[in-house]
Amino acid sequence: MAGKFVTFEGPDGAGKTTVLNKLLDNLQLKLGSKLVTSREPGGNHIAESIRNVILDRENTKMDSRTEALLYAASRRQNIVQTVKPALSENKLVICDRFLDSSIAYQGGGRKIGEQLVYDMNQFATEGFLPDLTIYFDIPVEVGLKRIAKNRNANDIDRLDVETVDFHKRVHKAYQDIVHDNPGRVKVVDATKPIADVYSDVLSIMKKHVNEFM
Repeated sequence: MAGKFVTFEGPDGAGKTTVLNKLLDNLQLKLGSKLVTSREPGGNHIAESIRNVILDRENTKMDSRTEALLYAASRRQNIVQTVKPALSENKLVICDRFLDSSIAYQGGGRKIGEQLVYDMNQFATEGFLPDLTIYFDIPVEVGLKRIAKNRNANDIDRLDVETVDFHKRVHKAYQDIVHDNPGRVKVVDATKPIADVYSDVLSIMKKHVNEFM
C-alpha cells in the first residue's frame, strides 16, 4: 500500500490538537488534495455519528465495554472509508488519535485491560497500524490544569471529567505503548512552549515522512 499514515496521540490537555491544527494548515498549502485528515472517533459520516454517542455527557450509564466496542466500530469505518482509500492513492493521512487511544483510555483508564482492548480491536483493524505515531507526553496534573483553564463547558466531554486516578492510568498505559513500540511511536515533550513542540513535531515528520514534507 502506498501513502503514509501518521497518528497523533496524547493525554488530555497535552496541546496535541493545537499543534496538529497548525501543522495541517501548513501542510494543506503544500500538499492540497494529497493530504487527508481524520480523527477518532470520527472521520466520516457514520464514524462521526458514533462519536456523538460516545462523547455525549448525558450517556453516563454507558458500560465500559460498550464504549470500547463503539470506538472499535468507529475505527473500522474510518479505516475502510477514509484511511485506506487515501493511502492507496499515495496520500498522506494524518489522524487525531487511533488504536493507541483505546488501549490507553479503555484498556488502562477503564481497567478493561490493555491487551484485551488490543486483541478486541484486531477484528476492527485486521492488524492495520500507523507508519508513525507522535505522542505528546505531559504530566497528568499539568494536562488537567490546562483543561480547566482553556476549555469552556461546551468543549468538555465525558472523558475530561473523569477522576485524576483515571487519567493517571491512561498516562501509564501510554508509557507502556511508547516502551513497547519504539520504532513507530516518537515522543515530544508537551510541557514545552507550543512553538517548541511544533518544531519538534516538524523534525519528526521530516525524518519519517520526508517525501510529503
